Amino acid sequence: MSQKIRIAIQKSGRLNEESLQLLKNCGVSIDNGKDQLKAIARNFPLEVLYLRNGDIPQYLRDGVVDIAILGENTLIEKGKELPIIERLGFSKCKVSLAIPKGQEYNSVKDLEGKRIATSYPNTVREYLAEKGVNAELHIINGSVEIAPNIGLADAICDIVSSGSTLFKNNLKEVEQMLTSEAVLTASPTISDERKELLETLKFRIKSVLAGQRSKYVLMNVPDAKLDDVIAMLPGMRSPTVLPLAQEGWSSVHSVINKDSFWDVIDNLKKAGAEGILVCPIEKMVL
Repeated sequence: MSQKIRIAIQKSGRLNEESLQLLKNCGVSIDNGKDQLKAIARNFPLEVLYLRNGDIPQYLRDGVVDIAILGENTLIEKGKELPIIERLGFSKCKVSLAIPKGQEYNSVKDLEGKRIATSYPNTVREYLAEKGVNAELHIINGSVEIAPNIGLADAICDIVSSGSTLFKNNLKEVEQMLTSEAVLTASPTISDERKELLETLKFRIKSVLAGQRSKYVLMNVPDAKLDDVIAMLPGMRSPTVLPLAQEGWSSVHSVINKDSFWDVIDNLKKAGAEGILVCPIEKMVL
């Protein structure tokens, strides 16, 4: 294939690091030089452009890049019409409203007529309109949390991860407007040839994400308890059952989702499973 698919990722920070790690886990080797704005993959027809997160939606609209990994919060704020191709499960955060700690708060109606500093004006306007609240917005790029302390605003809207930045600036979270994670999106002008490359990359991403969400388990089970144990195991299709050298026992192999892992393990032990081994899954091709 002569063409390369062009992907945009954030040029620095946690989203950059986790995006590059995902591509690496998908078998895509990228030569990254210091302060490089563009890089070519060695073993996949892909070109990486390192861009400011907030600029990526416009690059997608203009067809400068074909696909991108960016925060869902940015997509909602600046590119709501762009499709979410895949949710990637990292760089999770919230977009929230916060006010000074000592200020009383009962509901979003308390923000009526107040000044709100934010880098997400479209998101805030839409949220307040749904709640029937009118407020004055001050659009700030960076260091939004300092605005109440210097008298520029009564409240802020910003992304919240651990909440430590709010705490340091004597603020408290009062309204969670949306949750966000890294997503894969695509340009509306992507060519058919590059769509094929996108499908190939998406298949690899799905395999990596499926592996991250699952654990491989092996256990010894008395034959008399096999039916009970197998009924508890979701697996990809059905568990693998192999006879052990010791008569009356079998080895059962299966896959368990990480979200329900401990509940399933507890139930397996109660049902008679012994010697349960748990292994990470690098990739799971479905």
